[in-house]
Order: sequence, then C-alpha cells, then structure tokens
Amino acid sequence: MCRHLAYVGPEVRLGELLVAPAHGLYRQSWAPRRQRYGTVNADGFGVGWYAAGDPVPARYRRAGPVWADLSFADLARVVRSGALLGAVRDATLAGADAEAAAAPFAAGTWLFSHNGAVAGWPGSLAPLVASLPPAEVLALEARTDSAFVWALVLARLRAGDDPGRALAGTVAEVAAAAPASRLNLLLTDGTAVTATAWGDTLWYLARPGGGTVVASEPYDDDPAWQEVPDRTLLTASRTEVLLTPLKEPSDTLAPASAEESRT
Repeated sequence: MCRHLAYVGPEVRLGELLVAPAHGLYRQSWAPRRQRYGTVNADGFGVGWYAAGDPVPARYRRAGPVWADLSFADLARVVRSGALLGAVRDATLAGADAEAAAAPFAAGTWLFSHNGAVAGWPGSLAPLVASLPPAEVLALEARTDSAFVWALVLARLRAGDDPGRALAGTVAEVAAAAPASRLNLLLTDGTAVTATAWGDTLWYLARPGGGTVVASEPYDDDPAWQEVPDRTLLTASRTEVLLTPLKEPSDTLAPASAEESRT
C-alpha cells in the first residue's frame, strides 16, 4: 500500500516530478486521488536517482512522512537526474524496520518498489523461502512483504532473467501462493522502467519534452496520461511504452501473443 513513480528521460530536477505537480507524489503522501487501499502514506518515503556517468543509484530514505522532512524539499529542488524512482509508504503491517522498509530497495544498478500487499503475509509465502539462498533470506533489508518480493525479483535478475521476465515470474509465483495479493511492482536500472499492474492503479505519461513517467496515479490533469489495464506488464524507455498482458497463475494455456501500445 503506497504510491510510487519512476522516470527515464532528459535530465530534470527531482522536484519537477515529485514535488511541484499539483497532485505529485509529495501531495499523494496525504491526499492521493486514486488510492484504493489506505488513505495516508505516512509510514516512510524514499527516492533513488542516477547521476551522469554513474550506473549505481543514490538513495534518500526516511521512516516518517515526506512532508515532515524539510531536507527533502531542498534536495529535490537542486538535484537533477535523467532517471529516478520515488515512493511514499503506507505500511501493510506496523513494524520496527523504519527506514529500511521504505522503498526504493536497491542492489547494484537496480531500484525497486512494491505498491500493494501480499495476502496472508508472512505465512502465505513461507513455501517460497526455499527458493532463495539462505544467505539472501538472512540478509533481507526489512521484515516486510515488499522486501521479500524484492528478494524474489533480484534472485531472478541474478539468474539471468531480463527485467520483464523477472517481474512477470515473481508476480505469478507470489499470486499462486497468495491469490488475493496486490502486486504492482516497479523496477528500473536507470535506462528503462519495467512495471506490473496487478490489483492496483498504474498510469504512464509520455512527456512533451521527452521522457516517460510511470506512476501509481497521474500527478496532474494532463489528458495525455494513459491508464494501464490490470494484469499487465509495462516496459518503458525514454521514447516508447510496451504493454503485455500477464497470465493468471492458474492459466495453463500457451502464452498469448503480446498486445503492444507504443508512444
């Protein structure tokens, strides 16, 4: 349960996407317009971004609400980047993980966020623990459903899956174990954005000056925003968006051909 946003494109100030818009992620922390579950995202926030010439992103995360952090407003006003991922958090369960539980999660060049909740957590995913190396389970950054889902995604990436296959495979695996889960996942390596719409809202915008925004909900009333259908995998570059239907875990038929939407 959260709101998140990712961007790839020409270099912009973080605040141009996160703070300045009338209904940006900053405002969504207390007044989201399209959030179906929960009303206030005050259990932490974070933003990760990429500096020119450095493939490893920087992160700024805090345990409290974004509106209470005066340093973030200053940071967002001056830091520029051509790729970022930001999130504000409404915790599935109260816990003591604080800042460590705030997205984006990171490993190497990757940034990741999960909007939603795993039904029956933690018991529902106990059978999936064996699919991860013990050291990775012990090294989980937080004791949350999102952190565990990230570990599943990361294991697939390290095994050689491309981002789309890693997200789609993880969603299928988790949804099979916990069928009522909401699994809107967001992943970037600074060059492209990959996301899933599974149980919650997802939108994208091709910005007039170039670049693509993928977000839980529009940050303004621009009619160019496009809603992503539920059960869909999205892959976005700076200039193009591809939408591919995701199969239900119970669907044993051969994969359907991709339906593409390009901008």
